[in-house]
Amino acid sequence: MILQQIQLSDFRNYTNTQVDFATGVSAIIGANGQGKTNLTEALAFLSTMKSFRGVPTEAMIRTGTTTAFIRARVLHDDGREILIEARLTSQGRNQVLVNGTKLPKTRDLLGMVRTTVFSPDDLELVKGGPHLRREFLDDSLVALAKKYDALRLEVDRIVRQRNAVLKQSGGRLNNAVASMLDLWDEKFSDSGTQLGNARSELVTKLTPFIVHAYEELAQRPSDILIDYSPEWLKTGLAKCLADSRAEDLRRIVTTVGPHRDDFEISINNLPARTHASQGEQRTMALALRLALHRFIGQSVGEIPILILDDVLSELDPERAKALLNHFPVGQVLITTASDLPVEAHITKRVLIKAGTIISIPDKN
Repeated sequence: MILQQIQLSDFRNYTNTQVDFATGVSAIIGANGQGKTNLTEALAFLSTMKSFRGVPTEAMIRTGTTTAFIRARVLHDDGREILIEARLTSQGRNQVLVNGTKLPKTRDLLGMVRTTVFSPDDLELVKGGPHLRREFLDDSLVALAKKYDALRLEVDRIVRQRNAVLKQSGGRLNNAVASMLDLWDEKFSDSGTQLGNARSELVTKLTPFIVHAYEELAQRPSDILIDYSPEWLKTGLAKCLADSRAEDLRRIVTTVGPHRDDFEISINNLPARTHASQGEQRTMALALRLALHRFIGQSVGEIPILILDDVLSELDPERAKALLNHFPVGQVLITTASDLPVEAHITKRVLIKAGTIISIPDKN
C-alpha cells in the first residue's frame, strides 16, 4: 500500500497544503511545533477514524474554523487506486467519500487504508496502565478484520448496560435485578468470550514477531515473554460472572471480563513495566509496533504504511542505527527535526515550516 498524495484543508495548523509521496522512505523534516506530526496524524486518521494522539475531532480542526478536510490518494498492492475524502466537523457527524461515493458510516472506511504508527507516547504501552495494552490488542484485531470493531463495540455496550443495572439496583438483589443481570450475563459471556479468544490467539501468533523485532533492535538475544491468560477465560466467563455477582452489586460495577484484562511483557524473566530500563522499555514499545506491522502485512497480504513519529529521538545511537538498517519492506514515513543519516536510504524529503511545505527537493 502506497500513499501517493495527501491534501489538507484547515487541519490542525494547515490552511491548505498538498504533498506527493514516493515509495520507500520519506523523511518529514522540520523543527518542533511546525506540523510534522499533524501531517502523519491526518493519514493515520483515515486508517482508524481516530487520532493516535487520543484527542477529539475538534482538536484536529484549525482554530477559528468548524470544518477540516483530508484528501488522500492511495495505491493498493493489487493496483487499485482509491481517493478518500474525509470531512471533519465540530458540529455534527464526520463524513467520508471513497472515489466520490459517500460511505453510509465513517467506520466503513476501516481496512481501506492500513497504517502502523509509532509515536513517543507508545512508551506507555509498556509502562502505563492496562487499558492501553487492551486498546493495543483490540486495535490490532480491527486492523486484521473489520468484524472485530463491531465485536469490541458490542462488548463495550454490554458492559455499560450491565453496569447501569447494577447502579439502578442500589446494591440490592431482587427478582427483577436478577432477571436483568441474567440477560446481560448471557450476552456478555458470549461476546466477551469471543473477544478474549481472539486476543489470546493474536498474542500467540504475534509473540514470535515481537521477539524477532526486539532482538533486531537490541542486537542481542533476549528472553521475551508476552502473557495473556486471564483467569475468567480459563474458568469461563459465565461462571465468573455468577461468582462475582455479589461483589459486583456491592461495588456497583462489573469486576470481571475482557474490559479489565491486561497482558504481561517480560524481558529476561522480569516484568518490563517495573524492572526494564527506560531504553529497554522504548525498544519494546517500538518492537510491538514493528511486530504488528509485519504480522498484519503477512496476514492480510498487503503491507501497511509505516509511520514513525520522532522515533530517533527515543532511541540511543546504536538502536537507532539498527532500526534504520532494518526498515520493513513497504512505504515508511518518518518525522525528524534534522536530516537522517545515509543508513535510512531516503527517497523523498518533505520540509515543513509553520504548516507550510517550503521545499520538496529531489533525491540526491
